[in-house]
Amino acid sequence: MRGCTSTPRSTATRAVLDDWLRESAAALGVEPPDAAVLGEETATLLLDLTRQVAHGVARPAGPLSTFVLGLALGSSGGGIDDLRRLARRLSDLADAWEADPSPS
Repeated sequence: MRGCTSTPRSTATRAVLDDWLRESAAALGVEPPDAAVLGEETATLLLDLTRQVAHGVARPAGPLSTFVLGLALGSSGGGIDDLRRLARRLSDLADAWEADPSPS
């Protein structure tokens, strides 16, 4: 995403996030057609998007945007390429948004 760099994470943290992504999906009975959707790239993409929206729109909009992204991906039945494309659209929207000047 434009102007956004991944936050470095330790190998241990990465493993926890990967495990959490897979386990939480399993707990909800989610089995995406593209297994890559539950991979490390997804965690990085979601965290980067959340940070970008939180800083460019308003802090609470960060997690809300990942929720909307999940809805869009789920209803499209898409894979990792769709996830990237949809995240880019939200990233572009956040870049164009006039940020909320209130600190939250």
